Parts: sequence; C-alpha cells; structure tokens
Amino acid sequence: MSHDNYSDDLIRRILNETRTIALIGASNNPARPSHGVMAYLIDAGYALYPVNPGLAGQLLLGREVYASLGEVPVPIDMVDVFRNSEAAGAVVDEALALPNLPKVIWMQLGVRNDAAAARAEAKGVTVIMNRCPAIERPRLLGGAAH
Repeated sequence: MSHDNYSDDLIRRILNETRTIALIGASNNPARPSHGVMAYLIDAGYALYPVNPGLAGQLLLGREVYASLGEVPVPIDMVDVFRNSEAAGAVVDEALALPNLPKVIWMQLGVRNDAAAARAEAKGVTVIMNRCPAIERPRLLGGAAH
C-alpha cells in the first residue's frame, strides 16, 4: 500500500469499523495532542485504552492506564501511536506479538516508519501513517473535532 495517500473510503471504513483503540503515549497533560485526541475519541464513542508505562494504574479521562499493549484486557481493533517515528517500530512489534492482532495500526501526524508498516502489512494489519483520527473522523463522518 502507498502511504503517501489514503482513500477517503479506506479511512471512513476504518473509523466506522473500529470499536476498541489502544492509545500509545497517552498523556495526562491537557496541552499535549495525545490528551485532546484521547478525549475526542472517547467522546466519539470508542472504547479507549490509554497506554503509558509512566502513568500505569492511574485513571486518565476516566480510563485505566496500562503499562503496555499486552496488558490491555480486550482485543484491540486499532493501535493509535503517539510516539516518534523511530519508537513506532517497537510499538508495531509489540502489537504484532499480541495473541489477537489489531486490525489497524495508526501512526499520528509526523509519525512514519515504513519498515514497521511493511512488517505489519505482511501480517495482514492495515497501517495508516502521518494522519490523525481526530481530524479525519469529523472530516469524513461529521461532528466536531477536538
């Protein structure tokens, strides 16, 4: 798949079919983009599981924070990556080691790791890079952005 452009149909399908999201790099700082995106995705009705080892066990926007992807107690549809491009590779590898593979790995704005994307796609996982679901969802499905 080309990661320079994604069809609106693909993005719309992902956003409509996704029910559970693990947000990697969740922050308790309201000024951080991950905090605002997390709040938006919760408000949009997704079951969201924040992942941040430094905040593990705490509540963030009413959701328990997990230390790792493997600790999330349910199968995940989408892994939303708020880490830098280099660190995204390890996140993808952790996601690919889960007993139930996620359907989608979504790397946030400014995050792109083509090698990690190729590893995920080789296992049948859809990869979106350098996009934000809190921008794409209101653009394609309506509703306010956060």
